[in-house]
Amino acid sequence: MSTKEGEDTMRERKDFCTECRRETSYTLRKIKINQTIREKEYTFEITAAFCNECGGEMGIPGLMDYNVKEMDEQYRKAEEIITVEDIERLMKLYNIGKAPLSLALGFGEVTITRYLAGQVPSKEYSDIMLHALASASYMKELLDQNREKIGETAYKKAYTAATQLENLYVAVPVELLAVIAYIFSALHEVTPLTLQKLLYYIQGNYAAIYDKPLFDAPCEAWVHGPVYRNVYNLFRDFKYNPIDDDRFVPLKESALPLTPEAKEVVDRVLDTFGMYSGKVLESITHKEAPWLDARRGFLPDETSHAEISLDAMKAYFKKVDEKYNIRTEDGLRKYIGKML
Repeated sequence: MSTKEGEDTMRERKDFCTECRRETSYTLRKIKINQTIREKEYTFEITAAFCNECGGEMGIPGLMDYNVKEMDEQYRKAEEIITVEDIERLMKLYNIGKAPLSLALGFGEVTITRYLAGQVPSKEYSDIMLHALASASYMKELLDQNREKIGETAYKKAYTAATQLENLYVAVPVELLAVIAYIFSALHEVTPLTLQKLLYYIQGNYAAIYDKPLFDAPCEAWVHGPVYRNVYNLFRDFKYNPIDDDRFVPLKESALPLTPEAKEVVDRVLDTFGMYSGKVLESITHKEAPWLDARRGFLPDETSHAEISLDAMKAYFKKVDEKYNIRTEDGLRKYIGKML
């Protein structure tokens, strides 16, 4: 729906205007309000309804509840307080109920129940939950500390889930996980195919510019282009679908921060190559020397795990840099346009 269509739809909404003393159409707009919470001033952006005839603000049924939700989300974000959705995710990740989770975290038995109903946690309790969400190892420590409180059955189920989560990323280098986590946070949807090609272009660009790899992981020349096998194994269940699973939330929360140099390269690749689908990126890699040379001697659909060496990637993208200047988005866009 276009912006104009959206505006027209909102103007068709009607309710009683206390100023006009009759039913009129209204428009929804964002306004800013100031609120003091625990002796601290906050500015919130909330939705308000305005009469299209007199311009006065109107009280619309349900809008006040929506405003409360808006302010709650903004307050939690400002204070880095865990959301209700993340608490629910915590329960799902560790296969644990509300009461056992409360006790495992060292809280009172009904604390999680109150938080799920909307009560805002203290910063101290929120930090404990966020830490547990980000680290399966930390969750296992808490489970061990409070094992007798939560019961043997709940302990075993949660501890097994935490161990499985802890082992999920073992085969992937932490530097590579950091790049993956950053990609997840930057792009709305990422399929395994798109992820593999973005990692290839990030590694190639970084190596060409800084003469060293961004992460230590072998790249293989598969039928559908360059592939990092350990990353493939991590996300293989998603096939051609976007990667969407609560198990990967801790990855975003616990990954190492990128260096300024790495972030610059990753941002540039995401702002250019990241605009295209995995299949389009695959077609580009099939025209590039690193993949073509590694596939030499193999049939088009023949399985191969031949390695695309870092030296080959570095040499190729250095040539691309000389011709197009891969240190700029404009240069990368020109290169992509040429390859397409």
